Amino acid sequence: MACKCGGYYYTLNAKASFDRDLAKTRKFLLRNVSVIRMFTSGFFRSKWRSIAGKRRILSMDAREKSRSTILESSKDKRVPIFVMMPVDIFTLDASGCPRIRKLKALTVSLKALKLAGVHGIGVEVWWGIVERCSPFDYDWSLYEELFKLISDSGLKLHVALSFHSNIHSTHGKGGVSLPLWILEIGDVNKDIYYRDQQGFSNNDYLTLGVDHVPLLSGRTALQCYEDFMLSFVNKFESFIGTVIEEISIGLGPSGELRYPAHPFGDGRWKFPGIGEFQCYDKYMMEDLKMAACREGKPQWGDKGPQNAGCYNSLPSGVPFFEEGKESFLSDYGRFFLEWYSGRLICHADAILAKVAKILKKYQENEQTSVLLVAKIGGIYWWYQTLSHPAELTAGYYNTALRDGYDPVVSVLSRHGAALHIPCLEMMDSETPPTYLCSPEGLLKQMQSVSKKRIVNLIGRNTTERLDKTGLWKIRSNCYNPQAEVVRSFTYFRMNDSIFRVENWNNFVPFVRMMSTDL
Repeated sequence: MACKCGGYYYTLNAKASFDRDLAKTRKFLLRNVSVIRMFTSGFFRSKWRSIAGKRRILSMDAREKSRSTILESSKDKRVPIFVMMPVDIFTLDASGCPRIRKLKALTVSLKALKLAGVHGIGVEVWWGIVERCSPFDYDWSLYEELFKLISDSGLKLHVALSFHSNIHSTHGKGGVSLPLWILEIGDVNKDIYYRDQQGFSNNDYLTLGVDHVPLLSGRTALQCYEDFMLSFVNKFESFIGTVIEEISIGLGPSGELRYPAHPFGDGRWKFPGIGEFQCYDKYMMEDLKMAACREGKPQWGDKGPQNAGCYNSLPSGVPFFEEGKESFLSDYGRFFLEWYSGRLICHADAILAKVAKILKKYQENEQTSVLLVAKIGGIYWWYQTLSHPAELTAGYYNTALRDGYDPVVSVLSRHGAALHIPCLEMMDSETPPTYLCSPEGLLKQMQSVSKKRIVNLIGRNTTERLDKTGLWKIRSNCYNPQAEVVRSFTYFRMNDSIFRVENWNNFVPFVRMMSTDL
């Protein structure tokens, strides 16, 4: 006798065996919580049918032709779940070399996730690990070991090529810096990093001002990123389209296309501050001066807005973010914000063009196709104001009067990239009303512009939610009848909380529902 579940057939005996294996694995995890303590802090597919495996990276001239294909694919109604690896999955051994922490605990955790119906694992591939010590000296051994472990567990891969550091966000515990040879250059020239108005720099990511300046041992930043991507593809070519189904390209802090306007972890900013503009390294200031001269207003190139408050300001009382002759609505305000957001869009365009070209040959074989992904930040506080100040400082020229995400998504559309959107677990009703937050409004706007530009959506959570309300909100947003069904969902992140009985009993049904025909 057989039962039908989500389009798949299991005998009753097989189902009983499945449940026994799942219970046994969970029991092991709960007995050994101390062993998997490496999962205590946050960042990181089952043999469900491969979703990304038969999609292609599409160039601009193929976008309109593919519209019906994309819309048809959304009727599949299955949303494969990836779970991101823990933020502290790597540690340094006695010799200072990175290694994987606690392999036995990780292996057991992967087995449990596989049995639960998880489709794949998200892995950050760190520039600061692979090209750690010197230029062009790529060491992929750590990822060869990790990818094999994941593949042997029957899981697929979402790979996030990460050109940022997470030292500040992890408070130094288990964090990964930029390559050591980059840090040495930065010790001499701090202008390779973004700077704020006070001159403070942040070595989490290189300023886009050096995208075309050969300061990095004779290479530009874009050349460094391109060489890294080429080395990755050459090393893991046999995995692409089979095990590796999605490749996310780092475009800024936390891998997101944005400026580090809200630097958490170093004491400068705390929620719900509006943040500060990050354009004061000498390379961006030189570009601003040239843009101002082209505009016929050379005085506009001397500095950024001087009336825009500081990191922890609230919008009220900050002239630049209110209505007035010196505000974001002024001629100067529009000029500056067009330049500031435009440079960020050009940065994304340049990187995505390179990676799309590298991956182009995989279009020719459906068995090796892979989904190109770009992440965007979820700046949802002060969204219900006229100026959207927190978004403006982050580089999104999005206000109540202007759609700032349309030009961003247009670039993704041109290069056939999917948009990785945040906040799928969040509700306006759960945010402080004083701060005029709207994660739901932000998500709705991103879904709308993605549908308009024929761009696939990948979902992720911004905060950890393992309660039924949060997980069901994710499901609801993934299957929003007013938008396209998301292609996949990345849960941030694997940690010991998932495996606690009360959370596991919520997480497993959630995964199974997402992986089943609606």
